[in-house]
Amino acid sequence: MYAPERQQEILRLARDGGRVDVLSLAEEFQVTAETIRRDLKALDRAGLVRRVHGGAIPAGRLDFEPDLTEREGTAADEKDRIARAALAELPAEGSVILDAGSTVARLAAGLPLESTLTVVTHGLPTAARLADHPGIQLHLIGGRVRQRTRAAVDAWALRAYGEIRADVLFLAANGFSAEGGLTTPDLAEAAVKRAAVAAARRVVLLADSAKHGQEHFARFGDLADVDLLITDTGLTDDDTAAIERGGTEVVRA
Repeated sequence: MYAPERQQEILRLARDGGRVDVLSLAEEFQVTAETIRRDLKALDRAGLVRRVHGGAIPAGRLDFEPDLTEREGTAADEKDRIARAALAELPAEGSVILDAGSTVARLAAGLPLESTLTVVTHGLPTAARLADHPGIQLHLIGGRVRQRTRAAVDAWALRAYGEIRADVLFLAANGFSAEGGLTTPDLAEAAVKRAAVAAARRVVLLADSAKHGQEHFARFGDLADVDLLITDTGLTDDDTAAIERGGTEVVRA
């Protein structure tokens, strides 16, 4: 099969399934992963798909959102390193907000048993990880629960965040960049994230480098709203410098 024919078939699969991944395509077409990456790069340049971590989605699918299981398994090593680095940003005492997100949930799972903090979260998986922690005073924000992310959203959640002021927010995002800001596919989740940012004195964004440059449908803030970005070593020196020029400190774990 010639490259143009293979690329046309890849585009069809992306449009039919909403997403394609490099390894599955390499196996299906019996070519190397690098060949598939070149195909996706060509389709991306043509404006037919948009590359994402591990694959691509059809152009225009800014509402694409992987489910919780898929997000848990994506960039797992990077997320573990980011979560470990984030432990250093926990206050010795006081209050923190934990956003709904797979990397933030890893941070919750790693909280030392001797931690004595007030923790507020609207993420059910995060709350479940902390429910039996002996030193945590846990406050679960209520609201309508989005099945895809297990996050509470809408009026109840917004009202609750409007009533608190926490020391640190550990924030998640589906995409971030100096130009595009902080984005996520869902408007309701974006509103809750915006409210959580307003409820915290300090904002720490936990995001793997594959999310850099990604833009999704709902924008909930500027990168300048973030005091510290903790990411992985995949973020280039140039991108790191550009982000820090905007006033956000960067740690690459």
